[in-house]
Amino acid sequence: MSDTDMIDLYSGRILAMATDMPRTARLSAPQATARKRSPLCGSTVTVDVMLSEGKVSDYGQDVKACVLGQAAAAVIGAQIIGLTPDQIRKGRDQLHAMLKDGGAVPDAPFDALEVLRPARDYKNRHASIMLAFDATLAALAELETDA
Repeated sequence: MSDTDMIDLYSGRILAMATDMPRTARLSAPQATARKRSPLCGSTVTVDVMLSEGKVSDYGQDVKACVLGQAAAAVIGAQIIGLTPDQIRKGRDQLHAMLKDGGAVPDAPFDALEVLRPARDYKNRHASIMLAFDATLAALAELETDA
């Protein structure tokens, strides 16, 4: 990776997002919790979720990931309250398509994930970037199974 590639991949905006991650406190009594780990890099994300009337009403996350994974978790944490599982799933699928297939930037409210577009060329980073979405959807699936 050249110095220019590193600058693009770890931009000031990505670093700022990672250092200002919202919802980093775990919930004391979540309805569901899920932990996902990337075997390639060892990054982990644990999320706690509360659902009310079919929408996320509270959310907490513990993110032990690279700055790219942290930036993705920051965007998700900032936008997740009030969203339905389908909206979250759509954001996850759009991010996956952006990274893997050169797809478009995810729609609002996840459009700030555009900052991760330079990571498309670094497949070894994709799993870490996807962890917050994957953990969130796993926790929501747990609630759907319990219903």
